[in-house]
Amino acid sequence: QVQLVESGGGLVQPGGSLRLSCAASGTILHIVAMGWYRQAPGKQRELVASITSGGSMDYAESVKGRFTISRDNALNTVYLQMNSLKPEDTDVYYCYGRIYYSPGRWNEYWGQGTQVTVSS
Repeated sequence: QVQLVESGGGLVQPGGSLRLSCAASGTILHIVAMGWYRQAPGKQRELVASITSGGSMDYAESVKGRFTISRDNALNTVYLQMNSLKPEDTDVYYCYGRIYYSPGRWNEYWGQGTQVTVSS
């Protein structure tokens, strides 16, 4: 089994910063990609940012220039540095990973979610 454990959410004022972390553990053969989605009540989950094992990154247009995704392959951990936060960034943020757990077999895994609230 593979688990993703998130940390780093909280309350921040507009213009402030937060850093989210997500560590993968368990039976991990290879991590293809990790990233972050977010979801507000009543809305679909949307991609925020993702990064592949080769370092290719993808960002939602709404966060480009403000958020930076990075990963530590040795620690199986992905980070999301969020700067210049806006009230509309308020959401539950979910970590995900596309992970091989045995040769030729992979799954997509999700963290439990961490609340990010941007408010004065």
